[in-house]
Amino acid sequence: MKIRKRIFEIIEASADNDVVSRIYDIFMIIVIIASLVPLAFKTEYPAFVVIDKICVVIFIIDYVLRLITADFKLKKKGALSFLLYPLTFAALIDLISILPSLTILNSGFKILRVMRMLRAARVLRVFKTARYSKSLQIIANVFKASKAPLSAVGSLAIVYVLTSALVIMNVEPDSFNTFFDAVYWATVSLTTMGYGDIYPVTTIGRLVTMISSIFGIAIVALPSGIITAGYLDEINKRAAEKAKEESVENKEV
Repeated sequence: MKIRKRIFEIIEASADNDVVSRIYDIFMIIVIIASLVPLAFKTEYPAFVVIDKICVVIFIIDYVLRLITADFKLKKKGALSFLLYPLTFAALIDLISILPSLTILNSGFKILRVMRMLRAARVLRVFKTARYSKSLQIIANVFKASKAPLSAVGSLAIVYVLTSALVIMNVEPDSFNTFFDAVYWATVSLTTMGYGDIYPVTTIGRLVTMISSIFGIAIVALPSGIITAGYLDEINKRAAEKAKEESVENKEV
């Protein structure tokens, strides 16, 4: 039990006074970055294959260590923790980022050869860095705390995009061959990007675009305000907790 608990303390984001855990965090961040380097090249050099082999072995070990200490992470006793952990978001990210590389380790699995088509899935490894960085953990906590308002804004954005797409599709059918083109235009208009590859040419279509862009600015601004407020709350919360801990330590002294 003590060994597993110590392993859990090491693989989780380090405490201020835990040097071993801090070293592990830095090491894993370096491994994650190294595993992403081959994705920046179209050619698969032999050195990249070796790098990916080493990185995926490390990721598998890390996954196994997290699995055997799942009860500490989920704070639940019994076998239920070990059954639930693989279904958590973080564990799924770990698994998805590992699977495409298993074809390199063992080409005998024909089913896993299909995963070569999902080479881009390795990019998900970048999300693993959130486990080893306190700054990224703060951002993650902000998103968790603001899940309800962000979901509401996200739903509003989806409804607005689909509605705008339907409107422009019927107002100006000649400029949009498919509904997907209309959705793409609505998304670009919502975010005020304006690539200019698909655009309305009629007066009514342009009027719809103007209205869509104006409302888009308001919708896009909402998440920024929510995240900023949540970030400030998280910083204040951590500062209060740290002040409380220091006060307790001073009393003990």
